[in-house]
Amino acid sequence: MSSGGPGAVFSADARSLEALRLQAKDAPEKALREAARQFEALFMGILLKSMREALPQEDELASPATRTYTSLLDQQLAQNMSSRGIGLADALVKQLSNSNSRAQPPAGGAPESFVRDMLPHARAAERETGIPAHFSLGQAALESGWGRREIRAADGTPSHNLFGIKAGAGWKGATVDTQTTEYVDGVPRKMVQTFRAYSSYGEAFKDYSRLLAGAPRYAGALEAAGDPAAFARAVHAGGYATDPDYAQKLTQVINKTLALQGSA
Repeated sequence: MSSGGPGAVFSADARSLEALRLQAKDAPEKALREAARQFEALFMGILLKSMREALPQEDELASPATRTYTSLLDQQLAQNMSSRGIGLADALVKQLSNSNSRAQPPAGGAPESFVRDMLPHARAAERETGIPAHFSLGQAALESGWGRREIRAADGTPSHNLFGIKAGAGWKGATVDTQTTEYVDGVPRKMVQTFRAYSSYGEAFKDYSRLLAGAPRYAGALEAAGDPAAFARAVHAGGYATDPDYAQKLTQVINKTLALQGSA
């Protein structure tokens, strides 16, 4: 380990910046948390160094060997303190997550922008489950009106729930109550339902993919991964939506997202 000051606390992390950059593409939430943790450790290192320099320096403590030992000790203290956390990393994650939510809403109804912004999340979900990216993009677009009708809390906070996934009894995460349209015996009715809420759009795509991959009633949808119409019919038959025309609507939107995906 280098003894060149507080920045040396990150000697190992500096060598892994490329890995962190790649992680930001596939798992932005985890990358944000790791970056915040590293910043907290850097802050603690700078703080300890400043406190050390503010103390009177005895002659016997001014030797190069002693300074090196003291620097290493401060680095270890900074790492230990940041591993337990002082709250700074959590505050950074919360602030940056809220900023991203405000600055990067789903592309207000423009299909081209919606596909471009959500495609990385759809591709990440495809790598995990095999569900084609344009299938999940199509369902997100249909359920949210290309981002125009994203489910929001009463104060306007985005739920990032582009798929209209309800919060059942087994859901332990955050929720949002909002009015929705359900078909009862083929007749549309307005009612208030409880939906899942996520910290990001990437998390929403992952949860959607896990739902389809983990529920036996959607097994037919996974087997129809090469046919948009068959996929849409299987999703509808599995009970995803009550709209009697859902399969037809979903097929049309999937085909549109596929066409737009090539230019994204």
